[in-house]
Amino acid sequence: MLKGKVHKYGANVDTDVIIPARYLNVSDPAELAKHCMEDIDKDFVNKVQSGDIMMATTNFGCGSSREHAPLAIKASGISCIIAKSFARIFFRNAINIGLPLLECDNVVDETEAGDLLEVDLSSGKIRNLTKDMVFTAKPYPDFMAELIAAGGLIEHTKKRLASRRS
Repeated sequence: MLKGKVHKYGANVDTDVIIPARYLNVSDPAELAKHCMEDIDKDFVNKVQSGDIMMATTNFGCGSSREHAPLAIKASGISCIIAKSFARIFFRNAINIGLPLLECDNVVDETEAGDLLEVDLSSGKIRNLTKDMVFTAKPYPDFMAELIAAGGLIEHTKKRLASRRS
C-alpha cells in the first residue's frame, strides 16, 4: 500500500522538464533527483517527501526516450505516478526501473495538489483520503507487478538468476 501527498501537473509534461537536458551527463539517481521538475516546478525538490504521488493529465513523459526522467522521479521519493495517459516509452522505462504508473481519468479529475492518496497497486484501488473518494485503475498483470515489486527489470532478473543457482 502506497500513501502520499499529490504533486499535480497538466498535460504533455515532457522529459525535458522532468529532468532538463543540461543534467543528462549525470547518472547518479540522487543527483538527478536534486533537479527533478525544476523547469516546471522550482520548489518541487523542497516539497516532495518520500512516498508522495505525482499526478498529471495526459501524455505524461512525452519527448525523448531517456531513462533519466523516471529515474529522477523515483529517486526524488515519488512512489507512484497517476495520469490519464503516459507516453509509451516513458511507461516502459518507468516499469523497467520499478516506478509504478497508473492510468485513471476519474481520480485525476477529482484530485487536487496536496490531497492525500492511498494506492493499492495489487487491486488498482486509489483512495483520496482528503475527499473520502475511491477510484479504480486497472491493476498490473502479474508479470509486470513482479517487475515493479522487485525494483525493476534488472533487479527482477538478478533475483531470478540467484534463485536458479540456489
